[in-house]
Amino acid sequence: MRIAVVTDIHANLAALEATLDAIDAIGVDAVYCGGDLVGYGPRPSEVCHRVEELGIPTVYGNYDHAIARDLTDCGCAYVTPEDREIGQRSVAWTLLHTDTRSKEFMYGLPFELRFRMGEQRVLLVHGSPRKVNEYLFEDKPASLYERLARTSDCDVLVVGHTHRPWIREYGGVLFVNCGSVGKPRDGDPRASFALLELADGRVSASIERVAYDAEQVAREIVAAGLPGVLAERLVAAT
Repeated sequence: MRIAVVTDIHANLAALEATLDAIDAIGVDAVYCGGDLVGYGPRPSEVCHRVEELGIPTVYGNYDHAIARDLTDCGCAYVTPEDREIGQRSVAWTLLHTDTRSKEFMYGLPFELRFRMGEQRVLLVHGSPRKVNEYLFEDKPASLYERLARTSDCDVLVVGHTHRPWIREYGGVLFVNCGSVGKPRDGDPRASFALLELADGRVSASIERVAYDAEQVAREIVAAGLPGVLAERLVAAT
């Protein structure tokens, strides 16, 4: 049994399509989505329509939650005032360019999804089981993950939100951060997704990378009137 999990597409239709093609080539039993369909990228409605039409089970991300409710705060953490200004411009643009159908789709998404791979219980959320916009970075204290392992009632916990992929086991729970399909921030501009595989009653995970034309999407970002720095960061994966 194999399951692919995509997260943080961020209105990057080209990256999504390339990722779906790669998943199709691998061959999986199901595809799940960990949210943040929109934001930063130039194709918010097209991405929402594609995920909806394919019937991919999806949880909402912090960006989806905000745009679906016409909120001007996406719940993102900003390091500098410049980052905050760029983020606010992205939210304003996304609110204006996301159609009603997409907002209604995102409004109806759940906070979490639970499913089984054999006897292994898998929990999918966007940020953490506690909060949609909590960042679970790889270098957080082990005590945090051990506490989450005790309280999350699962054997595999799959998240996104940080745009940086990692896999590690804590307290008997396999933690999987999928990275980002549409806006990686780990120095590798290729799209990222997680592949879960069941063998001998246990789930293992790997991070798969998919090349696509990020420079073309960067040009679309600029042409759409989004901040140019978003185009630069897409190509640099920062």
